[in-house]
Amino acid sequence: MKDDVFKINKQKNSNKTIRMPEEIIMKLQELADKNNISFNQVVVQCCEFALNHLVDTDE
Repeated sequence: MKDDVFKINKQKNSNKTIRMPEEIIMKLQELADKNNISFNQVVVQCCEFALNHLVDTDE
């Protein structure tokens, strides 16, 4: 396959029910509304950022 070929990468998603404080949900929804993106996208981006910037406390 040539390198200059457009490929669509579909991310596999799963459903998971989580519980969080109502105050956090409200803040996340406000952020989503302010930026015209879905609540889910905000949560995913926050989680990705947190995981990518996680400090290993075992060191």
